[in-house]
Amino acid sequence: MHNLGQTRSSHQRNHLLLTADTFVRTTLPGMKACAAIVHIGPAMGAQFTEYTAEFEAGGELGSTVAQRFVFVMEGRASVEVNGKVSDLSPRGYAYFPQDFPHRVVGTSKTRIAVIEKPYHALDSVEPPKFIVSSEDAITSHPLDDDPGLQVKCLLPDEMNFDFAVNTMVYQPGAALSMVEMHVMEHGLIMLEGGGIYRLGDSWYPVTAGDFIWMGPWCPQWFGAIGKVPAKYLIYKDFHRHPWASQQP
Repeated sequence: MHNLGQTRSSHQRNHLLLTADTFVRTTLPGMKACAAIVHIGPAMGAQFTEYTAEFEAGGELGSTVAQRFVFVMEGRASVEVNGKVSDLSPRGYAYFPQDFPHRVVGTSKTRIAVIEKPYHALDSVEPPKFIVSSEDAITSHPLDDDPGLQVKCLLPDEMNFDFAVNTMVYQPGAALSMVEMHVMEHGLIMLEGGGIYRLGDSWYPVTAGDFIWMGPWCPQWFGAIGKVPAKYLIYKDFHRHPWASQQP
């Protein structure tokens, strides 16, 4: 049945909610047997780009001059660096520094979250190194001492990284302890479960598969609703002076 123009998707000045019924696929340069659902980018004012890459078996992600983070949501992929191949299964991830040659290939029908961002270097630290790992290898910690809300930091909390990527798991009924408003922007993919997200002055039901962008100082709050935990993958810019985004 036609939805008669109805959708949960919403495009506002300081936030964006994209639901699967509004996804549009495209092919980015260098992609082979692979399609991209571009969720956010500079056209919206974001300082990063995030998209879902959908691979056929043998499909390949194109190259990038930016730094890149990939997280396997479904299927399997291989990462090739300097002739060495690493396999990624669901919840596996990799970080590639800027201008770092690599290949990402889907070894089966695969969905991967991709985050790309120009790197803001600091004279005082060395650029970050290539990382390949799995969420399963990361120890979680409670947010604000709430055992019902667990965080896993997928990238090291070190000054040479200029962004962070975490997974957050909310037990049913768990919620953020405050409405947050801050300079950092977020890109968020709901991986499991659902709940209610406050974005700006709007309240949205959200579920697995939804994407959210939160601009700087967008009021934001989430509470998990349902009988299963809610989980999302979240990006934020990190460890840089607010002036850094204005530098060439």
